[in-house]
Amino acid sequence: MQTSLPPSFRATPQGEAADAILRKCVHCGLCTASCPTYRLLGDERDSPRGRIYLIKGMLETGAAHPTIRKHLDRCLLCRACETACPSGVEYSHLFEIGRQELEQRSARPLLDRWVRRALRMTLPYPQRVRHLTRLTRIIRPLLPRKYRDNLPLAPPAIAHGWPQPRHRRTMLLLEGCVQPVLAPAINTAAARVFDRLGITLEPARGCCGALSYHLSAVDEARDFMRRNIDRWWPSLERGAEALVITASGCGAMLRDYGDLLAGDPHYAAKAARVSALARDPCQVLMQEDCAAIRAATDVRVPIAFHAPCTLQNALKLAGVTETLLQALGFNLVPVQDPHLCCGSAGTYSILQGPLSRRLLAEKVKHLEALRPALIATANIGCYQHLKQRARVPVKHWIELLDPGAAPTA
Repeated sequence: MQTSLPPSFRATPQGEAADAILRKCVHCGLCTASCPTYRLLGDERDSPRGRIYLIKGMLETGAAHPTIRKHLDRCLLCRACETACPSGVEYSHLFEIGRQELEQRSARPLLDRWVRRALRMTLPYPQRVRHLTRLTRIIRPLLPRKYRDNLPLAPPAIAHGWPQPRHRRTMLLLEGCVQPVLAPAINTAAARVFDRLGITLEPARGCCGALSYHLSAVDEARDFMRRNIDRWWPSLERGAEALVITASGCGAMLRDYGDLLAGDPHYAAKAARVSALARDPCQVLMQEDCAAIRAATDVRVPIAFHAPCTLQNALKLAGVTETLLQALGFNLVPVQDPHLCCGSAGTYSILQGPLSRRLLAEKVKHLEALRPALIATANIGCYQHLKQRARVPVKHWIELLDPGAAPTA
């Protein structure tokens, strides 16, 4: 694709990256078949190719029309287009450049800005999320069902606790921000599973920064990253082997720390090391002897696995968790169109509710088509989203490996 970006912009790091990405695109259209919003809406501007043209036009002319924002906001950033692209176009990188430029060139409506700021000021902080769940418990019965179903509620306290440190091998486990409040059993299950493998998981606090980053608060996101690195660095220096992340969305963000802080002379090297040590649990377990786990979890209950977009397209781990679960004796049923997004996509389910619910309905229909006993997934956003509509229990797959949470035939 030929470009004519203004020299002043092309000379910047963002402009140089955008120019290189745009030139890779041959506008073949193979990405459109994998795009959830294009499949749903049939509008070229709601496809990766269409959005690339919108971003290109804005960067070349400087015109930031509201139509551009509408179609960019509809993007889930699921990155299925990147997996499908034969030319290796880094759509997500170009998208973030375009979105940030759009935010600088054209102010959002006041209410839109207020909602996004409220999300940034609430969701990354567990204590604030906890207060929110208490409030929603009070007001939930008073609301219409379509709003009631979207409100988060904290689960009852889990019966079993975090195992005591007792192994020489240690890894950090990112607790996250929303997950410790809405689904604390996930991280506890991970700690118990790793304990049985001879690995102590040390809790690592902090929001990964993804929510701020994807809401175009880039400086705020980098501040989260720097604070996290400072908080985790002593444990990494003491020999922690890896930084395990049970939420694939957060895992994808940590993989980008090295790139996003590459220009920071004080944090570039540390950020690169954090990215190199970031691991999804399936990556660790695939390298370990899981005989003890296999003996405890050889069950034949039919399970539908929903692979989050971040697991498939950002972390490039499509099929790995499924292979692990099958090797451990679980009975996974086939799922139609497993590459399609469930519609959660971070704050997308809040900011683009109608589209998100349509995607959710289609995803749940495919997941439940062969009557599974439960649905398993690998990201807190998908976990909460699927629970709104699924007629069977939804669990994080690591919970299935914990004897206290494993399904029975």
